[in-house]
Amino acid sequence: MLNLLQKHLTRENLVEDAKFFLLLNAGLIATALGIALFKTPNHFAFGGTSGLSIILSTLFPKWNVGFFMWVVNAALVLLGFAFLGVRSMGWTIYSSFALSFFVSLCESIWPLTKPLTNDVFLELCYAVILPAVGSAIVFNIGASTGGTDIVAMILHKYTSLEIGRALLISDLAIVLVGAYLYGPATGLYCILGMILKTTVVDGAIESINLRKVCTVVTSNPGPVRDFIVKELNRSATEERAEGAYSHEEKWVLMTVLTRSQAQHLRRFVRRSDPHAFITIVNSSEIVGKGFRSI
Repeated sequence: MLNLLQKHLTRENLVEDAKFFLLLNAGLIATALGIALFKTPNHFAFGGTSGLSIILSTLFPKWNVGFFMWVVNAALVLLGFAFLGVRSMGWTIYSSFALSFFVSLCESIWPLTKPLTNDVFLELCYAVILPAVGSAIVFNIGASTGGTDIVAMILHKYTSLEIGRALLISDLAIVLVGAYLYGPATGLYCILGMILKTTVVDGAIESINLRKVCTVVTSNPGPVRDFIVKELNRSATEERAEGAYSHEEKWVLMTVLTRSQAQHLRRFVRRSDPHAFITIVNSSEIVGKGFRSI
């Protein structure tokens, strides 16, 4: 029995590890596509390692952005080793070099000498959205894209400087250099992209984690309870209540579902118990078994 339990746990761990690795790489690939296809051709230096690499590739045109991402990320990883130690770096080491590899791969597959379209704002949108969604996927599983995250970790350990402010200053410095090299129009687009980046990342993370908190008030809780447990494979919290106006006995069932499951529950409740009362609200932060771990 113990051996079977150990095998089951090992299998679950392997599935979780495989899911983590696939999501990590999916996020890094999305980020790399945004850098290689939209940021680099338009000289959108928003900040971070990609922005610095875009500027360096302009100053030293013999090498492309992918090459400088290898160099910058390698230097940051060495700094991380020196100030944080290997164990503290974790998946950041892999992310730093994997992102550099994916950018180099994209540049070799799609070598662009000019933007894909003549619409600069459209290019800016994709330059923001793709890396933002990629970063959101990576951050959501508890990893990072490497790069300036290493600087943030070092600052957090050794100084009292606010990390967000320090990174904002460094990003702004890169944007100003980009504006000097590529002109005020590109500089203004870079500032806009830098502002939008954080907003889109936060929005993407909330969208990924979005769940529906459903509360059903009914006089006949049995069918609803069975539907939630047997059909939706979820659990619920159930408590006895009393109608304030009618003083009739009621039951309140509260459960957390995905968007599609919430729609199935809504249709079932309206069909099976027309007198039931149901509320459905959004939540992007659910902590507990079956959702996000504590």
